[in-house]
Amino acid sequence: MTVHGDQGRRSGGRTRPGSSAEALSGAYDTALLDLDGVVYAGGLAVPHAVESLGTARDGGMRLAYVTNNALRTPEAVAEHLTELGVPAEAGDVVTSAQAVARLIADEVPAGSRVLLIGGEGLAVALRERGLVPVESADDDPAAVVQGYGGPELPWKRFAEAAYAVGRGVPWYASNTDLTIPGARGIGPGNGAAVEVVRIATGGRFEPKVAGKPLPPMHRETVLRTGAERPLVVGDRLDTDIEGAFNGGVDSLLVLTGVTDVAQLLAAALEHRPTYVAADLRGLLTGQPEVVADGDGGFVCGAWRASVDGGALTVEGRRPGRPTRWTAYGPCAGPRGRRRSPARAPRTGRRRSRGWGCSRGGSWDGGAGGGSWGRGAGGGGRASGHGVAEEVG
Repeated sequence: MTVHGDQGRRSGGRTRPGSSAEALSGAYDTALLDLDGVVYAGGLAVPHAVESLGTARDGGMRLAYVTNNALRTPEAVAEHLTELGVPAEAGDVVTSAQAVARLIADEVPAGSRVLLIGGEGLAVALRERGLVPVESADDDPAAVVQGYGGPELPWKRFAEAAYAVGRGVPWYASNTDLTIPGARGIGPGNGAAVEVVRIATGGRFEPKVAGKPLPPMHRETVLRTGAERPLVVGDRLDTDIEGAFNGGVDSLLVLTGVTDVAQLLAAALEHRPTYVAADLRGLLTGQPEVVADGDGGFVCGAWRASVDGGALTVEGRRPGRPTRWTAYGPCAGPRGRRRSPARAPRTGRRRSRGWGCSRGGSWDGGAGGGSWGRGAGGGGRASGHGVAEEVG
């Protein structure tokens, strides 16, 4: 094992990036992979995903698929993966539907009726726990549960949820991802549906949530996979990466889903991954160490990060030309002053829409993403509401 970076841990998560001279697929025994935006998007395989996962699996890494999408059953997900060229069985798949069904079963009497707002994956998970899905708020449910039901989910289902929640029936949600990536773009996720019910009930109620980044999903994953040294692989900072942080395990962010470079650059502590890669080819490479350069900055591969006056800058080379990214957020300057995103200097440079500056499939700034974890000690703090600009 040649993974370095445990010195960057603290209780509850990591405070600086890791490094590995060995390919990540050899350094960790199990990859806990998100699906939407990581392995596939809108049913189609993400570029390089199939080949990369095949190589990692052939090298001895176990692949487990951990998704907040509660729409489909593990059997259906495994069948889809196999059709894409990634052989999988139902036991390789862990869903937020399973996690929320366990959570409900632990809190209501056996055999209870549960008002289901979602799809087949959630219905099957409830039945596996001995619960009875029902369709109406008038069916005397002991709980209400919402899971992603797909774009065809009728609006009247949200009305049924609102009626029951408004009457005081305990409310659960598989997850609260506001968006979900698809073949045509980013669409509304289950979190958006949860907000509909919250608004309809006057904001007086809060659901208990099971999915990433919360403990019920981590518990479900550990119980089902038995991983000893897992690596969480995802595309979302607020679910995949934060879930890994909360669980005290390492993470790899891939830039093939909803997170772009601007969001990554301004990430709060709990949203900073251990590693970053353009896509799943990052599993097959090592990760360079982040080191101080003696001039107030931190270097990783061909990339350098520094903080100056509340602005965080990452500089290096993307294919074909030099590039510099600067994030302006609610950062503390050297004299303790605050600069809001609205007051970021107007430079005329274009705003981030995401890119993968890769070398062999791995973002050279991947561990450099963590440079701001140390660089923050140099007089600034990049936080989660920043603006990033690219120069060059």
